[in-house]
Amino acid sequence: MGQKVNPIGFRLAVNKDWRSKWYATKQDFPGFLHSDIKIREYLKNKLQQAAVARITIERAWNSVRVTLFTARPGLVIGKKGSEIELMNSTISEMSGGKQVKIDILEIKQPELDAQLVAENVAVQLERRISFRRAMKRAVQTSMEFGALGIRIRVAGRLGGADIARAEWYREGKVPLQTLRTPLDYGFTEAHTVYGRIGIKVWINRKLDENGEVVGSGAVRRERGPRKDGDRRGPGGNNRGGNNRPGGGFRGPGGPRRDAPAAPAEAAPAPTA
Repeated sequence: MGQKVNPIGFRLAVNKDWRSKWYATKQDFPGFLHSDIKIREYLKNKLQQAAVARITIERAWNSVRVTLFTARPGLVIGKKGSEIELMNSTISEMSGGKQVKIDILEIKQPELDAQLVAENVAVQLERRISFRRAMKRAVQTSMEFGALGIRIRVAGRLGGADIARAEWYREGKVPLQTLRTPLDYGFTEAHTVYGRIGIKVWINRKLDENGEVVGSGAVRRERGPRKDGDRRGPGGNNRGGNNRPGGGFRGPGGPRRDAPAAPAEAAPAPTA
Protein backbone atom coordinates (compact mmCIF):
# COMPACT_ATOMS: atom_id res chain seq x y z
CA MET A 1 0.00 0.00 0.00
CA GLY A 2 1.10 3.57 -0.65
CA GLN A 3 2.56 5.62 2.17
CA LYS A 4 1.04 9.03 1.48
CA VAL A 5 0.96 12.15 3.64
CA ASN A 6 -0.75 15.49 3.05
CA PRO A 7 1.93 18.06 2.08
CA ILE A 8 0.18 20.79 4.11
CA GLY A 9 0.04 18.76 7.32
CA PHE A 10 3.58 17.51 6.70
CA ARG A 11 4.90 21.10 6.84
CA LEU A 12 2.77 22.52 9.66
CA ALA A 13 5.72 22.87 12.02
CA VAL A 14 7.98 24.45 9.38
CA ASN A 15 6.38 26.89 6.93
CA LYS A 16 2.64 26.13 6.92
CA ASP A 17 -0.09 27.24 9.31
CA TRP A 18 -3.38 25.78 10.53
CA ARG A 19 -6.54 26.71 8.64
CA SER A 20 -8.65 26.57 11.82
CA LYS A 21 -7.21 28.60 14.68
CA TRP A 22 -9.00 28.11 17.99
CA TYR A 23 -8.80 26.22 21.24
CA ALA A 24 -11.71 24.28 22.76
CA THR A 25 -12.38 22.05 25.69
CA LYS A 26 -13.38 18.43 25.35
CA GLN A 27 -17.08 19.34 25.45
CA ASP A 28 -16.88 22.18 22.87
CA PHE A 29 -14.52 20.58 20.38
CA PRO A 30 -17.07 18.47 18.39
CA GLY A 31 -19.42 21.43 17.98
CA PHE A 32 -16.66 23.74 16.76
CA LEU A 33 -15.34 21.11 14.37
CA HIS A 34 -18.70 20.41 12.71
CA SER A 35 -19.44 24.14 12.60
CA ASP A 36 -16.19 24.75 10.68
CA ILE A 37 -17.08 21.99 8.22
CA LYS A 38 -20.53 23.49 7.60
CA ILE A 39 -19.12 26.99 7.15
CA ARG A 40 -16.57 25.81 4.59
CA GLU A 41 -19.15 23.79 2.64
CA TYR A 42 -21.54 26.74 2.62
CA LEU A 43 -18.92 29.20 1.37
CA LYS A 44 -17.56 26.80 -1.25
CA ASN A 45 -21.03 26.15 -2.69
CA LYS A 46 -22.01 29.81 -2.63
CA LEU A 47 -18.74 31.10 -4.10
CA GLN A 48 -18.10 28.49 -6.77
CA GLN A 49 -17.34 31.13 -9.43
CA ALA A 50 -15.27 33.38 -7.14
CA ALA A 51 -12.08 31.26 -7.26
CA VAL A 52 -11.76 30.76 -3.48
CA ALA A 53 -8.48 28.99 -2.77
CA ARG A 54 -8.72 28.47 0.99
CA ILE A 55 -10.75 29.53 4.01
CA THR A 56 -9.27 30.31 7.42
CA ILE A 57 -11.48 30.33 10.52
CA GLU A 58 -10.47 31.93 13.83
CA ARG A 59 -12.57 31.73 16.98
CA ALA A 60 -12.49 33.93 20.06
CA TRP A 61 -14.73 33.91 23.14
CA ASN A 62 -17.82 35.31 21.37
CA SER A 63 -16.74 35.99 17.80
CA VAL A 64 -15.76 34.19 14.61
CA ARG A 65 -13.39 35.62 12.01
CA VAL A 66 -13.48 34.09 8.52
CA THR A 67 -10.72 34.94 6.03
CA LEU A 68 -11.30 34.21 2.34
CA PHE A 69 -8.35 33.95 -0.05
CA THR A 70 -9.80 34.57 -3.51
CA ALA A 71 -8.69 35.61 -6.96
CA ARG A 72 -12.00 37.46 -7.62
CA PRO A 73 -12.79 39.63 -4.61
CA GLY A 74 -15.43 41.59 -6.53
CA LEU A 75 -17.69 38.55 -6.82
CA VAL A 76 -17.35 37.83 -3.11
CA ILE A 77 -18.26 41.35 -2.01
CA GLY A 78 -21.19 41.81 -4.39
CA LYS A 79 -22.98 45.07 -5.13
CA LYS A 80 -22.58 47.49 -2.22
CA GLY A 81 -21.51 44.63 0.07
CA SER A 82 -24.83 42.81 -0.12
CA GLU A 83 -23.19 39.37 -0.35
CA ILE A 84 -21.05 40.03 2.71
CA GLU A 85 -24.08 40.92 4.84
CA LEU A 86 -25.92 37.78 3.73
CA MET A 87 -22.96 35.54 4.50
CA ASN A 88 -22.48 37.23 7.88
CA SER A 89 -26.00 36.42 8.98
CA THR A 90 -25.86 32.82 7.69
CA ILE A 91 -22.50 32.05 9.31
CA SER A 92 -23.69 33.62 12.56
CA GLU A 93 -26.61 31.15 12.64
CA MET A 94 -24.24 28.24 11.96
CA SER A 95 -21.94 29.28 14.82
CA GLY A 96 -24.68 29.69 17.43
CA GLY A 97 -25.39 33.41 17.10
CA LYS A 98 -21.82 34.61 17.57
CA GLN A 99 -20.52 37.79 16.02
CA VAL A 100 -19.00 37.14 12.59
CA LYS A 101 -16.45 39.16 10.63
CA ILE A 102 -15.39 38.26 7.11
CA ASP A 103 -12.04 39.37 5.69
CA ILE A 104 -11.20 39.10 2.00
CA LEU A 105 -7.62 38.74 0.75
CA GLU A 106 -6.83 38.83 -2.94
CA ILE A 107 -4.59 36.26 -4.63
CA LYS A 108 -2.59 38.24 -7.18
CA GLN A 109 -1.22 35.24 -9.11
CA PRO A 110 -3.85 32.48 -9.27
CA GLU A 111 -1.68 30.58 -11.75
CA LEU A 112 0.71 29.80 -8.87
CA ASP A 113 -1.95 28.62 -6.41
CA ALA A 114 -2.25 24.84 -6.43
CA GLN A 115 -5.91 24.76 -5.37
CA LEU A 116 -6.98 27.21 -8.09
CA VAL A 117 -4.97 25.33 -10.72
CA ALA A 118 -6.65 22.06 -9.73
CA GLU A 119 -10.12 23.66 -9.85
CA ASN A 120 -9.36 25.14 -13.27
CA VAL A 121 -8.46 21.68 -14.60
CA ALA A 122 -11.62 20.25 -13.03
CA VAL A 123 -13.78 22.83 -14.82
CA GLN A 124 -12.17 21.91 -18.15
CA LEU A 125 -12.75 18.20 -17.55
CA GLU A 126 -16.41 18.86 -16.77
CA ARG A 127 -16.66 20.65 -20.12
CA ARG A 128 -15.33 17.48 -21.80
CA ILE A 129 -11.97 18.93 -22.77
CA SER A 130 -9.19 16.38 -23.22
CA PHE A 131 -7.50 15.72 -19.88
CA ARG A 132 -4.04 15.69 -21.48
CA ARG A 133 -4.60 19.07 -23.05
CA ALA A 134 -5.90 20.53 -19.78
CA MET A 135 -2.96 19.15 -17.80
CA LYS A 136 -0.30 20.33 -20.25
CA ARG A 137 -1.88 23.78 -20.45
CA ALA A 138 -1.89 24.09 -16.64
CA VAL A 139 1.75 23.00 -16.42
CA GLN A 140 2.85 25.42 -19.13
CA THR A 141 0.95 28.37 -17.64
CA SER A 142 2.34 27.86 -14.13
CA MET A 143 5.91 27.58 -15.39
CA GLU A 144 5.53 30.75 -17.45
CA PHE A 145 4.36 32.66 -14.35
CA GLY A 146 7.51 31.76 -12.40
CA ALA A 147 6.94 28.39 -10.75
CA LEU A 148 10.11 26.42 -10.06
CA GLY A 149 8.26 23.15 -10.58
CA ILE A 150 4.78 21.69 -10.87
CA ARG A 151 3.33 18.22 -10.75
CA ILE A 152 -0.28 17.42 -11.64
CA ARG A 153 -2.00 14.05 -11.31
CA VAL A 154 -5.49 13.00 -12.41
CA ALA A 155 -7.13 9.68 -11.57
CA GLY A 156 -10.45 8.12 -12.53
CA ARG A 157 -12.29 7.14 -15.69
CA LEU A 158 -10.17 9.32 -17.92
CA GLY A 159 -11.79 9.96 -21.28
CA GLY A 160 -14.78 7.84 -20.30
CA ALA A 161 -12.76 4.61 -20.18
CA ASP A 162 -14.33 1.60 -18.48
CA ILE A 163 -11.23 0.98 -16.35
CA ALA A 164 -10.02 3.80 -14.11
CA ARG A 165 -6.38 4.80 -14.26
CA ALA A 166 -4.07 7.63 -13.23
CA GLU A 167 -1.81 9.85 -15.30
CA TRP A 168 0.50 12.67 -14.28
CA TYR A 169 2.86 15.28 -15.69
CA ARG A 170 5.78 17.01 -14.03
CA GLU A 171 7.92 19.96 -15.01
CA GLY A 172 10.82 21.45 -13.06
CA LYS A 173 11.72 20.50 -9.49
CA VAL A 174 9.06 19.28 -7.04
CA PRO A 175 10.90 17.97 -3.92
CA LEU A 176 8.11 16.41 -1.87
CA GLN A 177 10.38 15.35 1.02
CA THR A 178 12.23 18.66 1.48
CA LEU A 179 10.41 20.43 4.30
CA ARG A 180 11.99 23.84 3.76
CA THR A 181 10.58 23.95 0.22
CA PRO A 182 7.46 26.20 0.14
CA LEU A 183 5.41 23.55 -1.63
CA ASP A 184 1.77 24.34 -2.31
CA TYR A 185 -0.78 21.52 -2.61
CA GLY A 186 -4.32 21.47 -3.95
CA PHE A 187 -6.96 18.79 -4.45
CA THR A 188 -10.42 18.79 -5.99
CA GLU A 189 -12.80 16.49 -7.85
CA ALA A 190 -14.35 16.91 -11.29
CA HIS A 191 -17.95 15.69 -11.48
CA THR A 192 -18.21 14.31 -15.00
CA VAL A 193 -21.02 12.33 -16.62
CA TYR A 194 -18.97 9.11 -16.29
CA GLY A 195 -17.94 9.58 -12.66
CA ARG A 196 -15.65 11.60 -10.46
CA ILE A 197 -12.08 12.39 -11.44
CA GLY A 198 -9.65 13.37 -8.69
CA ILE A 199 -7.07 16.08 -9.41
CA LYS A 200 -3.97 16.72 -7.31
CA VAL A 201 -1.53 19.57 -7.91
CA TRP A 202 1.86 20.28 -6.32
CA ILE A 203 3.57 23.62 -7.08
CA ASN A 204 7.06 24.58 -5.98
CA ARG A 205 7.20 28.33 -5.38
CA LYS A 206 10.39 30.03 -4.19
CA LEU A 207 9.47 33.20 -2.29
CA ASP A 208 11.59 36.12 -1.14
CA GLU A 209 11.15 38.26 1.98
CA ASN A 210 8.30 40.22 0.38
CA GLY A 211 6.43 37.10 -0.66
CA GLU A 212 7.26 37.53 -4.35
CA VAL A 213 8.22 34.64 -6.56
CA VAL A 214 11.96 34.32 -7.16
CA GLY A 215 13.28 32.88 -10.42
CA SER A 216 11.74 32.63 -13.84
CA GLY A 217 11.03 28.92 -13.55
CA ALA A 218 12.13 28.30 -17.11
CA VAL A 219 13.68 24.88 -17.65
CA ARG A 220 16.26 24.78 -20.38
CA ARG A 221 17.14 21.46 -21.92
CA GLU A 222 20.64 21.29 -23.36
CA ARG A 223 22.49 18.52 -25.10
CA GLY A 224 26.09 18.12 -26.02
CA PRO A 225 27.56 18.46 -29.49
CA ARG A 226 26.81 15.76 -32.01
CA LYS A 227 29.48 13.13 -32.42
CA ASP A 228 30.35 10.95 -35.35
CA GLY A 229 27.89 8.13 -35.67
CA ASP A 230 25.23 9.84 -33.53
CA ARG A 231 21.79 8.99 -34.96
CA ARG A 232 19.92 11.76 -33.17
CA GLY A 233 17.81 13.84 -35.46
CA PRO A 234 16.97 17.52 -34.95
CA GLY A 235 15.77 18.07 -31.36
CA GLY A 236 17.87 15.28 -29.85
CA ASN A 237 15.53 12.35 -30.57
CA ASN A 238 16.58 8.92 -31.72
CA ARG A 239 14.55 8.74 -34.88
CA GLY A 240 17.59 8.44 -37.10
CA GLY A 241 17.62 9.64 -40.64
CA ASN A 242 13.84 10.03 -41.05
CA ASN A 243 14.25 13.67 -40.07
CA ARG A 244 17.04 14.26 -42.57
CA PRO A 245 16.35 15.52 -46.06
CA GLY A 246 16.36 12.50 -48.29
CA GLY A 247 16.42 10.00 -45.40
CA GLY A 248 19.24 7.72 -44.33
CA PHE A 249 22.00 8.34 -41.82
CA ARG A 250 25.75 8.52 -41.77
CA GLY A 251 27.84 5.71 -40.48
CA PRO A 252 30.93 6.30 -38.36
CA GLY A 253 33.21 8.43 -40.47
CA GLY A 254 31.55 7.45 -43.73
CA PRO A 255 29.20 9.06 -46.24
CA ARG A 256 25.44 8.84 -46.03
CA ARG A 257 24.30 5.41 -47.17
CA ASP A 258 21.69 6.61 -49.62
CA ALA A 259 23.95 9.34 -51.02
CA PRO A 260 24.75 9.01 -54.71
CA ALA A 261 28.13 7.60 -55.50
CA ALA A 262 30.84 10.11 -56.30
CA PRO A 263 31.72 10.32 -59.97
CA ALA A 264 34.89 8.46 -60.86
CA GLU A 265 37.84 10.63 -61.66
CA ALA A 266 39.01 10.59 -65.23
CA ALA A 267 42.10 8.51 -65.83
CA PRO A 268 45.17 10.52 -66.79
CA ALA A 269 45.89 10.59 -70.47
CA PRO A 270 48.72 8.27 -71.51
CA THR A 271 51.94 10.02 -72.27
CA ALA A 272 53.69 9.47 -75.47
